[in-house]
Amino acid sequence: MTLQIAVIDDWQDVAREVVDWSVLQSIGTVSFLHDYPTDRETLIQRLQPFQVICVMRERSVFDAALLRELTQLKLLLTGGMRNAALDLQAATALGIQVCGTDSYKHAAPELTWALLMALTRNLLNEANALRAGHWQQGLGGDLHGKTLGILGLGSIGQRVAQFGQVFGMRVIAWSENLTAERAAVAGVTYVGKRELFEQADVLSVHLVLSERSRGLVDAQALSWMKPQALLVNTARGPIVDEAALIAALQQGRLAGAALDVFAQEPLPPEHPLRHLPNVLATPHIGYVSRQNYQQFFAQMIEDLQAWQAGQPIRRLN
Repeated sequence: MTLQIAVIDDWQDVAREVVDWSVLQSIGTVSFLHDYPTDRETLIQRLQPFQVICVMRERSVFDAALLRELTQLKLLLTGGMRNAALDLQAATALGIQVCGTDSYKHAAPELTWALLMALTRNLLNEANALRAGHWQQGLGGDLHGKTLGILGLGSIGQRVAQFGQVFGMRVIAWSENLTAERAAVAGVTYVGKRELFEQADVLSVHLVLSERSRGLVDAQALSWMKPQALLVNTARGPIVDEAALIAALQQGRLAGAALDVFAQEPLPPEHPLRHLPNVLATPHIGYVSRQNYQQFFAQMIEDLQAWQAGQPIRRLN
């Protein structure tokens, strides 16, 4: 049987050119779909014919109700080895194999640092002013000698901590699972939760989204921060209470925020975070790099070939 293979969530229409999909010609036909998430009925009609679906991270939700409707689906492939938008238990019950891929580990920390530096030095406003014929709009901030607070010292948090150290920053960290010993191994000072928010000149969020971390950066935590402090979030939007953050930014209780993630994605056109002058916002591009996409799609192809041969790899269920 010739498989019908869908590559969805390809919003930028780049999937077809980052790897060589022709190696699958003997297995099936590949279709590239780059529509944004849509209503369930349209999604069901669009995906009904496919036995294999390749998804990009958490852009589309495959819950039990949707999976039950996709009666042809046999294999679901995702970028990365974690995808909270996929109901693995339902997929298993329906006989759908789910496989993942490795990730390029440097894309997210590099974007985090780019946003942090751009926000600190007011680069977007200065660049836009120059394009408009103006010159030198204000004073940029400094990093050397300042305190970088890391909320979540996992692999990405540790990399961002290293960047901070290279720039001469004092680096502190806290999370519920972090110990002083683990922090010391990374050359980072362990502090309490309130101390983290109080002392940070720049606070960078690097937690995994869970019920424990959801809303962790709430109104109280934000109230502990210095009025001249900056917040950077490239982890997951719901970790930060968006309403509380917007209020703090509007009222001058926080100097600025650089955000790559949001509670609702894509961000609605009239959302305040699109328009606040002290916000630098990007459309969830922390993992959107050429090398990461090449790794995702190349390994999806490997996953498909292995599954077709009866020996699935990088299984998630």
